[in-house]
Amino acid sequence: MSAVRTEALTKRYGDVVAVDSLDMEVEEGEIYGFLGPNGAGKTTTIDVLLGYTHPTSGEASVLGEPAGDHTVHERVGVMPEGFGLYPRLTGKEHIEFVAESKGVEVNTDAVLERVGLGDAADEGTEDAADRRAGGYSKGMRKRLLLATALVGEPDLLVLDEPTSGLDPNGARRVREIVREENDRGATVFFSSHILGQVEAVCDRVAIMQEGDVVAVDTVAGLRDGVDAVSRLCLDVDASDTSFEAAVGAAGEVEGVSGASRDGDSVVVSCLRGEAKVRALDAVREHLEVLDLRTEERSLDELFAEYTENGGDGSPDGATGGDA
Repeated sequence: MSAVRTEALTKRYGDVVAVDSLDMEVEEGEIYGFLGPNGAGKTTTIDVLLGYTHPTSGEASVLGEPAGDHTVHERVGVMPEGFGLYPRLTGKEHIEFVAESKGVEVNTDAVLERVGLGDAADEGTEDAADRRAGGYSKGMRKRLLLATALVGEPDLLVLDEPTSGLDPNGARRVREIVREENDRGATVFFSSHILGQVEAVCDRVAIMQEGDVVAVDTVAGLRDGVDAVSRLCLDVDASDTSFEAAVGAAGEVEGVSGASRDGDSVVVSCLRGEAKVRALDAVREHLEVLDLRTEERSLDELFAEYTENGGDGSPDGATGGDA
């Protein structure tokens, strides 16, 4: 059974199409990254999945039930992007409120301690758990929202921008908790614009553009779906007069999209992994290679590649997997 599934999901607001015939499937037990530029439709998709708004057409299901069905309420933990906290309630009272609404038992102190809001919180306060949320810093509010999402050991965690506003230590703790929850068996739906956070924890990544998913795959699979999978950087003796010939030879290798000189290095853009060896051999016919390194394209570069091509995915129109 899929943890999350949509079929031809569409949501319109007047003449604006926020989500356009979206087909998406999140498998049980995976950490699924959900990316997209502002206005791509990510937040609207999440709102439909959680039952905060109804689709114009199409279908959406969560844990095998229609999106928004109250029967799955206690099985889903939600960390919204907006701060849905009650300023007059303390950290402990927030946890107790969520536990009561789900009908579950919870060790309040343990949950708050886990996210860094215990009695020895690192925000310069000795009683973070007993303070009203209205006096929390942005980072503390993010931690409390994560704590409320963890109540009841949910089968599905929906985390919307979970690391935004956190310091490096806080962001690292979020990643650790995501892995811990996944190891426990939970499915994690991780929406973020901080690409490095997604790349660090997600099994698959979906890229949304103009209301639809244009690519979904592992990060490695996304790299395989676009040109210039990686760059091969060869450090050579720059004083050798054969430099230009080496660059030209590398550029003619099948599977190489370009070669150039960068200081004391020959830089080769390879479309596929096997081209690296052929390019290295071509350069060695003209120059002594002193050192080499491979630079994989970052998720930031892949994201730009997929979203700057008019929503058509890669330059070849590939989607990198089944959406």
